[in-house]
Amino acid sequence: MSTLHVREAGQGAAVVLLHAFPCDGRLWQAQTESIAASGWRVVVPDLPGFGSSPLPEQAPDLDVVADAVIDLLAREGTDRCVLGGVSLGGYVAMAMMRRRPDLVAGLMLCDTKATADDEGARANRERLAMLCLDTPSDTARILEQAVLPGLLGGTTRSSRPDVVKRVLGWLSEADADSVAWYQRAMAGRPDSLATLADAAVPTLIVYGDEDTLSPRAEQDLMVTANPDTQLVVVPGAGHLALIEDAPAVTAAMTHFLGLVRDLQTS
Repeated sequence: MSTLHVREAGQGAAVVLLHAFPCDGRLWQAQTESIAASGWRVVVPDLPGFGSSPLPEQAPDLDVVADAVIDLLAREGTDRCVLGGVSLGGYVAMAMMRRRPDLVAGLMLCDTKATADDEGARANRERLAMLCLDTPSDTARILEQAVLPGLLGGTTRSSRPDVVKRVLGWLSEADADSVAWYQRAMAGRPDSLATLADAAVPTLIVYGDEDTLSPRAEQDLMVTANPDTQLVVVPGAGHLALIEDAPAVTAAMTHFLGLVRDLQTS
């Protein structure tokens, strides 16, 4: 099992935050600082193939990524955590719930969805994988054209140039092999609505109302699946609401974590 590069801050019960494709753990910087300051130990890995974590040698499968995070927690002696994920990170969080539900004391799902890809979405992922593998030196340009418009809402693209610049930086660092591996892994993920329905833990869903990759209908499906779910909508933000409006997302998460803490101590 590959060793993951991890950022940690704070002390106390663990909160594990899983980033989006094709970023790394820096995506959660604002939330990490605030959550740690409120009395939690925040663990933010670079998922395999991103940042400073090596790409797995196994065939593309999000269960491989879930197992890498589970292994990280085992090595750190963490037997219970609140698990958060944005987009890809949400898919990995749901895979972890399928494999080790005992690890999870609460779920925070940001701009993600629980349904599987349909045939058209899988075909689009394969096209993107092949484009990057065929011309790896053009990976950053391909991602800017094919991925950036979906990652950020229209408000951000038109009025938040600092956020656009940050995301372009992550796109420029993405490796063609990692892009292809994750596109194929995400294409093969199963439907997770039953996993959410079976989750006996409090759940927070955060949604940027300009998110076209994980639209509102997908959020409503997740809310319906798990009755112990809170939905927070972030106006004027897209798929990466956690950096498009970091204060709003951070406030929603810290409030939710306070509720989880109260449940644990009651």
